[in-house]
Amino acid sequence: MIEIQNLVKKFGPFTAVDGISLTVAKGEVLGFLGPNGAGKSTTMKMLTGFLTPTSGRITVCGHDVAEAPLEAKRSIGYLPEGAPAYGDMTPRSFLDFVADVRRLSGEERRWRLEKVADQVNIVEVLDQPIDTLSKGFKRRVGLAQAILHDPPVLVLDEPTDGLDPNQKHEVRGLIQSMAKEKAIIISTHILEEVEALCKRAVVIARGRVVAEGRPEGDGWRIGDILAQPGKLDAAFRQVTQPRKAA
Repeated sequence: MIEIQNLVKKFGPFTAVDGISLTVAKGEVLGFLGPNGAGKSTTMKMLTGFLTPTSGRITVCGHDVAEAPLEAKRSIGYLPEGAPAYGDMTPRSFLDFVADVRRLSGEERRWRLEKVADQVNIVEVLDQPIDTLSKGFKRRVGLAQAILHDPPVLVLDEPTDGLDPNQKHEVRGLIQSMAKEKAIIISTHILEEVEALCKRAVVIARGRVVAEGRPEGDGWRIGDILAQPGKLDAAFRQVTQPRKAA
């Protein structure tokens, strides 16, 4: 459902993304990992059509993001880094606005608005200005707009950032409940989230894929490293830190 081929993004002389290729199938939750500045958010912005690649190709549900951008974007729900929203709106008015953009109408619109508000547990703050909400509630409003049109592909940048442990558990449960019918990419710094949610992980550093990982036994294998439960951070550091000269 997602296919990225030899993706490159340059900003002047600086190469932010340097030849990344990956695929995500229906029913798969992919963890997209890397240190700050690795190129994760830039890759996700290109995938969702917010940035134009310097070279390479991206298809979403068979639609080329460059050649058929509207068709591709209709298939995507996107939670950007920081969960931006219009602070003077309430969650209700913001989701109404998103429903207009997504061309939802009639009974389907009413049902989807009610369903997502309940799914992300924002019913109690629906009529409160977004600027007055906690970071956790803002994040949940961002997640609500991403899933409002029930897209087949979800691209989530730090979906549980700012949530307390109970809220993290709720959001992870929501993602798991949707995973069978969707292709989901999660960019996160929270490695326990990868262990809890993901079927596969891609680790990037300096704009390139440096390792892939999958669950193995009770732990995770990242490249050639088998990380025991709770030890994924050590494997992550080992594959992402620059190699020292001999």
